[in-house]
Amino acid sequence: MTAPSTPAGPTPPVLRRLARPLAALAAVSLPTLYVSAVDPNRPGHYPTCPFLQATGWWCPGCGGLRCVHALTRGDLTAACHDNLLAVLLFAVLGVYWLRWLAAAVTGGQPPRPALGRGRVIVLVLVLLVFTVVRNLPGGAGFAPPAV
Repeated sequence: MTAPSTPAGPTPPVLRRLARPLAALAAVSLPTLYVSAVDPNRPGHYPTCPFLQATGWWCPGCGGLRCVHALTRGDLTAACHDNLLAVLLFAVLGVYWLRWLAAAVTGGQPPRPALGRGRVIVLVLVLLVFTVVRNLPGGAGFAPPAV
C-alpha cells in the first residue's frame, strides 16, 4: 500500500509571485534608462572595450551600449548595425521574461532554459563566428561605427 500524496502547499498570492520577474525588470530597466540618457555615441562617457583596445578587433559585445541606446530610441536598423547578436539576445531574453511573467500570473512553473553541452558549443561557435565575421572587410556591416 502506498502513502497518500501530500499537496505541494498553497500557491502564494499573485503579487508575491510577481516580485521576482518585476525585480528583474527593474534591474534591467535602471541601467537601460542610464544608457538611454547618456549617449554612448559621444566619446568620453564610457570606457573603451579592453578587447578592442588590446587587439583592434571588435568583440561580440562591442556596440552593445550603442545598440541599447538605439533600441530605446526605437531605431531597430541602427541597433542591428551596432550589434545584431545583442538584438537577437534581447529578443530571446524578452520572450523568456514574458513566459516567466505569465507563469507568475497563472501560478505555473517559470521557464528553465535547457543549456546542454550541445547548445553551449553552438553558442560558443556563434560567438566566435560573429566575432571573426564582423572584423573582416566583408563583415563591416556587423561592426559598430567607430567613435
